[in-house]
Amino acid sequence: MSRTTGTAVSFSTRAKAHLSIARLDHSIKNLFVLPGIVVPLSLYPGLMTRHLAATLVWAFVSITLVACSNYVINEVLDAPFDRLHPTKKTRPAALGLVSIPAAYVQWILMMVVGVAIGWTISKPFAITALGLWLMGCAYNIQPLRTKDVPYLDVLTESVNNPLRMLLGWYAVAAWLVPPLSLLMCYWMIGCYFMALKRFSELREIGDRGVAGAYRASFKRYTSESLLVSVMFYASTAMLFFGAFVIRYRIELLLGFPLVALVMAIYLKLSFKHGSAVQNPEKLYREPGLMLWFIATVAVMVMLLFVRLPWLENIFMPTIPVVQPTGGAAVLSRVLPLRIELRGTGVGEG
Repeated sequence: MSRTTGTAVSFSTRAKAHLSIARLDHSIKNLFVLPGIVVPLSLYPGLMTRHLAATLVWAFVSITLVACSNYVINEVLDAPFDRLHPTKKTRPAALGLVSIPAAYVQWILMMVVGVAIGWTISKPFAITALGLWLMGCAYNIQPLRTKDVPYLDVLTESVNNPLRMLLGWYAVAAWLVPPLSLLMCYWMIGCYFMALKRFSELREIGDRGVAGAYRASFKRYTSESLLVSVMFYASTAMLFFGAFVIRYRIELLLGFPLVALVMAIYLKLSFKHGSAVQNPEKLYREPGLMLWFIATVAVMVMLLFVRLPWLENIFMPTIPVVQPTGGAAVLSRVLPLRIELRGTGVGEG
């Protein structure tokens, strides 16, 4: 039941509530688009033009509108459950400050405008933007409502990461096929972050009954099962990261220790009372994490634009990869081809 039943809500209060449920402060998550922009630019620096700068501005407007559309439907459908949460009970929809019919119009309108803007950028961009919106529908709306299903909630919410990366990629080079290994790595990294968010939320609520009433998936999750899944997601992410690095940009190996450090700090934060891990848009309040995250991004971007041929020599295969007879001759032809492909941006198909 609405907390404002029987109480008139002023127009200004209603307007502020509708602006709030779009969660513009969550737009910080659009930074996940950046790898999709930087990687193709590292392969084709000539793409950096004034026209691209204007395209990227419109791309971020499109992505923000589609993402905000998903937040609107999330807030509307989750209002009954948010009232059971110690902090989310103060959200506008949970307080009854939102007009539900108007919110549905807001939800559809933001999606339509966002995808329409995306269509002016490229057809693959618009289709991916629509895919991002549809994943929001699957996550929030019955009969799917994957957010209520253990593990599937993490997997379907985190697929927004590679979708955001694709949006950045298609804004820069819609004709270039992105590497599957990079997309998979990005997906699993997102699962790592999301599983830790679930872990931190479950620890914060404490009472399993209350947690289960707030989020259906918590009826089956335990702290132990979530941490086990976190280990799986982290290991799988690094598997695909290694596959991408070895095949396309071996220089990124030098940045791996920083990636591992950021993931370790994030894990530690998830044990903290009132952790920002539960609200990623507030992670900027964690100076230690932000310092190492910025350093990691800077190093990884730099390594995307430099060549270190000596790394190829260090990691050159030392055991036969073909039949012993004539193997050396075959190997000498295969390796230069692999090195040459790394600089072309050829996708994995």
